[in-house]
Amino acid sequence: MLLYKIARRILFSMNPETAHAVTLANLDWAVNFGVTNLITHMPDDDPVEVMGLRFPNTVGLAAGMDKDGKHVTAFGGLGFGHVEIGTITPLAQPGNPKPRLFRLIPAGGIVNRMGFNNEGVDKVLENLRSADAFRLRGGILGINIGKNAVTPIENALSDYEKCLDKVYDAADYIAVNISSPNTKNLRQLQGKGELDHLVEGIVKKREELKAARNGKHVPIAVKIAPDLENDEILRCGDALIANGIDGVICTNTTIGRKGVEGLDHANETGGLSGAPLRERSTEVVRLVADHVKGAIPIIASGGVMTGADAVEKIEAGAQLVQLFTGFIYNGPKLVADSVEAVAGTLSTIDSSTIILTRFECCHSRRVCFLWGCRHANFCCFSIAERTESGP
Repeated sequence: MLLYKIARRILFSMNPETAHAVTLANLDWAVNFGVTNLITHMPDDDPVEVMGLRFPNTVGLAAGMDKDGKHVTAFGGLGFGHVEIGTITPLAQPGNPKPRLFRLIPAGGIVNRMGFNNEGVDKVLENLRSADAFRLRGGILGINIGKNAVTPIENALSDYEKCLDKVYDAADYIAVNISSPNTKNLRQLQGKGELDHLVEGIVKKREELKAARNGKHVPIAVKIAPDLENDEILRCGDALIANGIDGVICTNTTIGRKGVEGLDHANETGGLSGAPLRERSTEVVRLVADHVKGAIPIIASGGVMTGADAVEKIEAGAQLVQLFTGFIYNGPKLVADSVEAVAGTLSTIDSSTIILTRFECCHSRRVCFLWGCRHANFCCFSIAERTESGP
């Protein structure tokens, strides 16, 4: 941890976007030559099945860190069970004007207004040779897709369809970003009519792609904002389930500034991530989990700064956890800490003494998901009761 504190001091002396570029430029060789072993270690596998995929562990890298998919295996070498690249768009775009990335160090937060800067889907697919070794050893690759800034919001579906078509064969799962605050009008796609239209179109496109590939099913998850009212969040969850979406990512960054008032850069336009987002993000996870009752898996993203925060997300009802800002502030060791904290919590569940019923499933999110995902490879909603003999 001391070595990373020294490294962080150097990186935090730089402009945030420069520090990010320096980190990525040196990540591959640092992992390949074992330098990162001085500050962390590879956690043991602790596999879970989510969206029909076997994840080596519960902890992944959120979209936004490796936007262009150039360093997937290197991030996998830090212990991530899944790496979500992007957000990528049909055409390359520069994103919003700089400066567009700001640290709120006293609060453990970051404000960004990057604006989907990326090299475009065709170039990113070339870059994804970086994922070969990671996937060969069982790592899961997610590709996060969005719309170009120049595309009118009423034509957004076309951009998502173009990305879906191109990344379908390269992705283990696809994440649909409709909740970034940094692309004009994007969050309108979470509206009632807009969301139904979008997800219906995306699922229809997937059915066409499946038919052309002998039924190959690539799961799709949709990432939602924490700033929606609670009833709107539940409406979004219902719409995703009704239209056959495979997962929901809770949550994107927030435009709120609760807990950071008065800090330098707190008033910058953009999405706030990190510790100030933790409470609301976990609240959304719990809200969705209690409402959907196992009908759709939840990937928790937002404010995971410690292993205990990762456990909190799982206990709130998530099946997977993603890191971003916590990884920047606390370094690669956070990956192993989070994997091991979650594994340690789950191992305290003794399957020989748990009795599950439909009633318990409806009112005990944690038991339902832990048994379903880790012991039986299916959800306990499928039967009326499990007895002490286990599945």
